[in-house]
Amino acid sequence: MTAPDLGATTRLTPAQRKAIVAGAIGNTVEWVDWAIYTTFASVFSSQFFPSDNPTASLLSTLVVFAVGFLMRPIGGAILGAYGDRYGRKKGMTLTISLMAAAAFVIAICPGYESIGILAPIVLVLARLVQGFSAGGEFGTSSAFLVESAAPGRRAFAGSWQQVSVGGGVLVASGLGTVLTSTLDEAALQSWGWRIAFVLGGLLGLVGLWLRVSVPETEAFAKVESSGRKRANPLVSMMRDHPRAALRVAGVTIAGTLLYYIWVSYMPTFAHIDTGMPLNQALLANTIAVLVFLILLPFGGLLSDLVGRKPTMLAFALGFLVLAWPAFHFLDGGFGSLLVIEIVGMVFMVGYSANCAVIMAEQFPAEVRTTGIGLPYALAVAIFGGTAPYITTWLSSSGYRDLIWVYVAGAALIGVIVYATMPETKGKELT
Repeated sequence: MTAPDLGATTRLTPAQRKAIVAGAIGNTVEWVDWAIYTTFASVFSSQFFPSDNPTASLLSTLVVFAVGFLMRPIGGAILGAYGDRYGRKKGMTLTISLMAAAAFVIAICPGYESIGILAPIVLVLARLVQGFSAGGEFGTSSAFLVESAAPGRRAFAGSWQQVSVGGGVLVASGLGTVLTSTLDEAALQSWGWRIAFVLGGLLGLVGLWLRVSVPETEAFAKVESSGRKRANPLVSMMRDHPRAALRVAGVTIAGTLLYYIWVSYMPTFAHIDTGMPLNQALLANTIAVLVFLILLPFGGLLSDLVGRKPTMLAFALGFLVLAWPAFHFLDGGFGSLLVIEIVGMVFMVGYSANCAVIMAEQFPAEVRTTGIGLPYALAVAIFGGTAPYITTWLSSSGYRDLIWVYVAGAALIGVIVYATMPETKGKELT
């Protein structure tokens, strides 16, 4: 019997590399628009909500953040089914168009003092559109990247989904660092924050151009040519793959909650809770996210070598140990925040390098984007979208010492799920 060609299973062709690069860059600019909201939440909250209490205004803005997550399951279902019916390329083109348009709307929307209650209404509607777009984006882009890879490099390719998400957060955090460092507080609150949303919308147009230029995946082309396309991918996924859908949700719980606390909200939390200057908190976040992005592809390669379960367990166990010291030693100093952020990001690699590939490996191609998108978005909406609000409420209500319990509880759920899930490394994609 002839030995299998290891190179054929791990070597990426030029076309595969081009598809992964184009998919990752397009996904980056999609998530810039999403992350800008949390980056500038403490800055523009007073523009949309009338209140003499800055904490109350921030909490109102974070409620809108959470409301945006309510649309993510709807987007995961509708846009996921669209990607399974009409292709990954068309699905990704639609999601980035919606995200960029909503960013422009937020950028030009007058404040509460100008149009009254219409200001928060427009903000809510724009955030609902962004939530709908984000709900469809993860499943479609994950399927596209994993399907574009060689069999032995699926986790590596899938890791670029999270590299691009982190890249979006990095760009948003970098914009925050630049604007908060160059503008005074009055200018930043009155018009400076709008610059970030305008730039996010413009980057969305660049991402749209990139997505139009990439070809469709071979996996979807085979679904079309073999007659496997489903008239209703959502119904087919729920009827034929319920356990896989539940597993996707379970895999997501710890990852999304800890991701949104560490990557998206930790700078705002440190600024509000400890009084650290926002530009310093954003700088620490930017450095930590950069470390995270550099390590992610190596985390994917490690998963392709040793498996999905060991690397996922390292993530969950790491946060279980980190939870108490992270919040105990967060004292308002730049150095302590930087260390906490970087250690958390190193552990986060175990989840983020794996999540796209694990979810893609649960489903056949005809329902893959729906199967990833809907259960993932449900878990993100319930556990990720509420994390910043719960963390802020605990801190402002005198329960700061319970935040680490909240984080440790999520990590413990992750340990249980990852220890009991089946290993999918080497599984053939159909």
